[in-house]
Amino acid sequence: MQAKNEISYKEYIAAYVERARKAQAVIQHYSQEQVDKLAAVIAYHMTRPDTEAELARLALEETELGDYDSKVAKVEKKVKGLYMEIKHEKTVGIVEEFPERGMRRIKKPVGVIGSLIPSTQPELIPITTAICVVKSRNAVIFAPHPRGKKTTFETVEKMRTLLKVNGCPEDILQCVDLVKVPVTNELMKQSDLVIATGGAGMVEAAYSSGTPAYGVGAGNAIMAIDDTADLLDAAHKIMQSKTGDLAAGCSCDNALVIFERVYDEMITALKAEGGYLAKPEEHDKIQKAIFPEWPQNHNLNRDIVAKPIDVIARLAGISLPEGTKFIMVEETGSGADYPLSGEKLCMVLTIYKCKDIEGAIARTNANHAYSGAGHSCGIYSKNEDNIVKYAMETHTCRVNNNLPNSVVNTGDWNAGHPFSPSLGCGTFGGNIASENIQLKHYMNDTWLATEIHRAVPTDEELFGDTGVM
Repeated sequence: MQAKNEISYKEYIAAYVERARKAQAVIQHYSQEQVDKLAAVIAYHMTRPDTEAELARLALEETELGDYDSKVAKVEKKVKGLYMEIKHEKTVGIVEEFPERGMRRIKKPVGVIGSLIPSTQPELIPITTAICVVKSRNAVIFAPHPRGKKTTFETVEKMRTLLKVNGCPEDILQCVDLVKVPVTNELMKQSDLVIATGGAGMVEAAYSSGTPAYGVGAGNAIMAIDDTADLLDAAHKIMQSKTGDLAAGCSCDNALVIFERVYDEMITALKAEGGYLAKPEEHDKIQKAIFPEWPQNHNLNRDIVAKPIDVIARLAGISLPEGTKFIMVEETGSGADYPLSGEKLCMVLTIYKCKDIEGAIARTNANHAYSGAGHSCGIYSKNEDNIVKYAMETHTCRVNNNLPNSVVNTGDWNAGHPFSPSLGCGTFGGNIASENIQLKHYMNDTWLATEIHRAVPTDEELFGDTGVM
């Protein structure tokens, strides 16, 4: 029976792939003007207010994760931001020339992409992926999360209609209607490229599929606050990062490392932003609510992920003052014995005290050695030495200075990270990419070389200034 199922899954995905290849064989011959128009069509129509509202409602009803306003704002900003950045990027034919090296760069599609969608972004990632797919002349097959399959399917159907109306084969974009792990595994095997955005298990499966893959690591954003920081500004931005979409995003702040000199003042500022500092006797209750099976395992309680603050309080058995927006829990250690040092995806912040910048770096790296290496961290500071030292010595690919982490990591009008919901974490996090997954990752480069003439340097010219001769 198992062998029969394996065969049926293989055939099931093969039918999707066959349709995708037929459609991609058409779009790969499109001109730059044609693919630019398709990207614009998707970006424009999928960010119309009625469409954003419909998808936000559907995502919230189906996943029960996050909040409506955040979902609408997320699609509005991220989709338009992505389109703005790639609008004029060349993706067809010779896109760049280097006369001094006799080299020309030619962009080519990769073929059929398998895209794995998490429950936290069932509408956003299909839209941003589709824009990059049509711009790069590929085809994509989406594998939705069971918890967000209706939202992903409806999102893809809307975009297929847009393609058809504009004369493009709609099978450029497909979404499997059978949501099972063996189906997703088979999709990864038969695709030419896999883009996996989700949990560690999903990313590991992508890298083990035998297909080239871009995976993203877990988040566990840690923010340092030194004694030069604007504490009121920092507290407000931390609140924004922690509570946006009810902490559904992997970039939401998970821990703060505060210089002891400003610790009390910073806690006061955080309280003014709606933070509740848990009593010492409430520490274990909150930890148990988030990690109910610890120490046997460190699996998050799904009932607290991206849920309103009163749900967390009820599960923890604690009372919160009226107006509480997030919970702060003081901690002293990092690693497996201190599960609150890891990613929580809920409106709970772990709070640490440190002496100086060395202590902040040590704590950040210790937490990331346990959870979230490579993803992101940040520092609220006006001390340039501290800012650069923190960026140089933490094991991360993104370090944000005086910025709300979850707001800017995936692209923002006030920061320079590329607009993308998929964040590569480098070898720190077991990923091949150490940057946001962008349009360039959807294409192959062909390098056309012609003859040039360069003088061969003498040893004196080559090594004379090095001191080795």
